[in-house]
Amino acid sequence: MTELLYWIGLAAVAVNALTGVLDAGRQKMDLIGVVMVGCATALGGGTVRDVLLDRQVFWIADQTYLIVALATTVLTFFAVRGLRPPPRLFLIPDAVGLALFTIVGTQVALEWQAPWLVATLLGVITGVVGGVLRDVLCNEVPLVFVRGELYASAAWAGALALVGLQALDVSPLIAAWAGMVVVLAARLAAMAFRITLPTYTERE
Repeated sequence: MTELLYWIGLAAVAVNALTGVLDAGRQKMDLIGVVMVGCATALGGGTVRDVLLDRQVFWIADQTYLIVALATTVLTFFAVRGLRPPPRLFLIPDAVGLALFTIVGTQVALEWQAPWLVATLLGVITGVVGGVLRDVLCNEVPLVFVRGELYASAAWAGALALVGLQALDVSPLIAAWAGMVVVLAARLAAMAFRITLPTYTERE
């Protein structure tokens, strides 16, 4: 499970770096700006999680994560430079990154002996904070705060599924894959069918 978690974490870093490049590219940033946005997107959520858990930040403990973030950012920058991808294209890899990072963050918190509710919320933080940093740096309202399709709630559903399945003595490997499927399916379904949470309204 530890080795799988490691590779999922690397994949999450790469996917989130990709979304950072696509979003920064729409703002016509130069290479340095794109690298900063890509790395913040890829590493931000896990950094906040580790600080809250009082553990060594993951990309400082293992610079492979940082190398993957930098390499993905630079390669993607030159690969898509000059192209005009659809505005919502980055939402697909963003959903994948959300699923991967949520499960990694939840499992890391569980292994750090965090209570189950805290672990699920740390999983959500790991999944969404990178995207929040990306959107803020790109001068946009973060997706998680927009009144739109399910986002953080999709991540929390997957984190709860992971914890619940492990509580039922399901293999951690199966629980991890199931949790990722829940996050990804919920997010994609919400995007496709405009599924939203109730919003606060006041009577006039």
